[in-house]
Amino acid sequence: MKLYTLDFEKPILELEETLKALRKQAEDQKIDLSAQITQIEQKLEAMRKETFTNLTPWQRVQLARHPRRPYMLDYLARIASNYIPLHGDRRFADDRAILGGLATIGEQRVMVVGHQKGRDTKENLLRNFGSAHPEGYRKAMRLMQMAEKFELPIVAFIDTPGAYPGVGAEERHIAEAIAVNLREMMVLKTPIVAVVIGEGGSGGALGIGVADRLLIMENAYYSVISPEGCAAILWKDRANAAQAAAALKLTAKDLLELDIVDEVIPEPLGGAHKDYDTTAANLKKAILKNLEKLNEMKTSDLLEARYKKYRKIGPVAKAEPKKRRPKTKATPAEANA
Repeated sequence: MKLYTLDFEKPILELEETLKALRKQAEDQKIDLSAQITQIEQKLEAMRKETFTNLTPWQRVQLARHPRRPYMLDYLARIASNYIPLHGDRRFADDRAILGGLATIGEQRVMVVGHQKGRDTKENLLRNFGSAHPEGYRKAMRLMQMAEKFELPIVAFIDTPGAYPGVGAEERHIAEAIAVNLREMMVLKTPIVAVVIGEGGSGGALGIGVADRLLIMENAYYSVISPEGCAAILWKDRANAAQAAAALKLTAKDLLELDIVDEVIPEPLGGAHKDYDTTAANLKKAILKNLEKLNEMKTSDLLEARYKKYRKIGPVAKAEPKKRRPKTKATPAEANA
């Protein structure tokens, strides 16, 4: 895949190109440029830290959508073994935007489900850009109920801009398919760990996101609506997406503070696409740690904790009623005025 650079990454890329040219010059001309190279390396490291430790919410959204970012299958290739894909919802078709199957993570046998995007135009058309049809959510539920039957934990990988909004999806009842998943995931008698690995958009993300532990990658986002959609509604202009991203509180840090997610998984400096192996190792460690804790719980306690987890999200703070001024009787002079 060709190099893809975000606007805020361009100064870093320019400095990297300068460093590369300087090293080539030193090698070709057999001259000592170590002092200049060291100086640029230090400047480059400082620039990376300054840029990627102070990202705006909109910049994190851009990183979450980066076309070179690792997807579900990239992670499975690094953290799982014995992956056996399972297909079809047994009602209509096999949706390629949601994948699932049996796998082993570490020594833990699990059922995995998750969204999968494409790397190029052809694959994106096959995967429908990660936007699932109703049959995708019905397939996911079939596999999750199978996991419950065989007492296997479930690991869900969330990465979608949202469920597919087309006519066909509406004809096959996309809202009903997602609603059924929300209801049934809440009562599944097996541990569930969900991880937002990229985009976590609207009901399309929530359709496989009801879990005992909700984890999120450092540069992923999770939101009721995309920043562009929010901007189009509130400001009547999608150009206000950056402002909307800040208002939505959709970053990993914000979600952790709001007690919506349970853990933020760190990424390498520059984003997950800079180092697949390190990112995958961090993800595997977090999944296994949370599964170990959940496996120790009794089923009744697991279901009760899951219920309470979602009941406490979004508490409403009641404002104190305004005190009314006591009524006073008008004086005769005021009454005759």
